[in-house]
Amino acid sequence: METKSAIDPLIPESYKPTTIYFDNGTDFSIVIKAFREKNITFPCIVKPDNGSRGRGVKKVVDEEGLKDVLAGYPIPYVIQNFIPYPKEMGLFYVRMPDESKGKITGIVGKEFLQVTGDGTSTTLELLKQNSRYILQLPVLKKLLVDKLDIVLQKDQKEVLLPYGNHARGCLFEDQSHLINEQLTTVMNKVCTKINGFYYGRMDIRYNSWDELLQGKNFSIIELNGAGADPTHIYDPRHSIFFAWKEIIRHWVLLYRISLANHKKGYRYLSTKEGLQMFKENAAYDKTLNALIV
Repeated sequence: METKSAIDPLIPESYKPTTIYFDNGTDFSIVIKAFREKNITFPCIVKPDNGSRGRGVKKVVDEEGLKDVLAGYPIPYVIQNFIPYPKEMGLFYVRMPDESKGKITGIVGKEFLQVTGDGTSTTLELLKQNSRYILQLPVLKKLLVDKLDIVLQKDQKEVLLPYGNHARGCLFEDQSHLINEQLTTVMNKVCTKINGFYYGRMDIRYNSWDELLQGKNFSIIELNGAGADPTHIYDPRHSIFFAWKEIIRHWVLLYRISLANHKKGYRYLSTKEGLQMFKENAAYDKTLNALIV
C-alpha cells in the first residue's frame, strides 16, 4: 500500500507543501508543537497517510478544529499547509527507467463543488437543482451543515469544498489536449528529481496555466504511484469503452516499466505477499469508508 509518509519525502521541498506525519493517538501537544516548528499555518489540510478517493480529507481553520478532528482520527495521518492556488489538475506521467525524458499521458482538470446564487434559493436548494450532487447529498449535508441555509446573491458563485476528488463533488474534465512540449519539459524537470518515480499521477495546485508552463507557482499536493488511476477517464463525456481503453493502455506501460526494473534486480511480490496485501487493503478500506466525512 502506498503511504504519503513514504512517498512525499522523495519530492523536492520546493515542489510540495510543508507536511508532517503522525501516528493516530499522538498527543495533541506533540502535534501542535511540530505544527508550529514547521511553520504550518491555518487553514491546513488533514488527511490519511494512506488514503483513497478523498476519504478523511479535511480543511481545518483553527487550533480548536484541528484538535476536534484529530481526536477521532483512527489511522495515521498527515497535516499539510493548504495551498491557496485556485486551480487543480491531475497529471499522469510515465517514463521508462533507462530514459531521461518521459511523457504526460493524461491531464484531468478539476472543478470544485460550487453553486451559483439566484437571490432566493438556499445553498441546499441550489445543490438539489444539480443532478450531479443528488446522490452525494447525505454526505454533503454533513460537510456543509453551516452553509446549507445561506442564500447567495444572484450570480454569486461560491466554492463550497476546495477538494479535488469525486467524494467531495468535484467535476473531472479531460484536458489531455493541453499536453504540449513546454509542459512536458517542465514536468520532466520535476519528475526526474523524484527518485524511482516512473509511473503515476501528480495532483497539482497551480495559479495559472501560463505560470505553470513556466514552472512557476505550483505545488504537488499528492503523488500516487502504481496504484494511481488515469483520472481523465472520469470525465462524464467519456464512455466506459474509452475508460477501459485508457486503463489497458496504462497497464501496458506499467508492465513495461515493471519488466525493465525487474531486469535491473528489483523483485516482484510473491503470490502470497500479493494476496496478503489485498487482504490488508480490504480491511483498511473499511476504516477509510468511515472517514468519508
